[in-house]
Amino acid sequence: MSTPVNSSNLKVASIQMVSTPNLQENLSTASRLIAAAAADGAQLAVLPEYFCLMGLKDTDKVSARESIGSGPIQEQLSQIAKQNKLHLVAGTIPLEARDPNKVLNTTLVFDPAGQQITRYDKIHLFGFQTATERYQESETIEAGNEPGILNISVDGNNWAFGLSICYDLRFPELYRALGQVDCHIIPAAFTYTTGKDHWEILLRARAIENQSYVLASAQGGKHQNQRRTWGNSMLIDPWGEVLANLPEGEGFISGVLCKDKLNEVRSKLPALAHRKL
Repeated sequence: MSTPVNSSNLKVASIQMVSTPNLQENLSTASRLIAAAAADGAQLAVLPEYFCLMGLKDTDKVSARESIGSGPIQEQLSQIAKQNKLHLVAGTIPLEARDPNKVLNTTLVFDPAGQQITRYDKIHLFGFQTATERYQESETIEAGNEPGILNISVDGNNWAFGLSICYDLRFPELYRALGQVDCHIIPAAFTYTTGKDHWEILLRARAIENQSYVLASAQGGKHQNQRRTWGNSMLIDPWGEVLANLPEGEGFISGVLCKDKLNEVRSKLPALAHRKL
């Protein structure tokens, strides 16, 4: 399904990384990739979950946590957004929680002036265990409890984005609670094990059932802590078609959100209007 000409469009980019235990190294990588996306015309860019730190142990992020509005991670993100004159959805960073031994896994959004304008704390915390793998985010992360919406205006057009993070993807009721948006933004660090079987299926399902774009930014490779992430950052249209995909490694994908495409899909198959519950 082609993009109509003379429509209201927004150029977006999804950054993919293979983050390390070195905070400054990761911020430098993020800055370089965002600059490349901006040079390609991106008006909004998304970083992956844990982009700033993939520690050697889970408690490393607790040591790196910041208070909201203060700290070197937030200061550099603000500068990156300002320098590149774009909206920056800054993956997730560790923020102070009520429990001193935990963090909030938080998406912060910065506008082209470098101002922090929106925040979402990850609600659903990942737990997974096999004979060889174990993940239990609740041991070091405190869950959020408020859904996140980002509203921006670019060139006179208003855009609404639903904010969710990684494991949230498995909970369709969250996306229904967010209501009708133009695009769902999903920073993630899906494991290789779960990603190869479920990642694309879940992303396309969220796009189709919500008749919205989905822009997913992923970690994609083998990390120094021996964790392997699935990658496959994607842009998916409201009909469920994958418009762009980066299978593995660092880099970025880009594409266009189109108001005419949203209207086309929602008018010919008005499933959102047909809801009964």
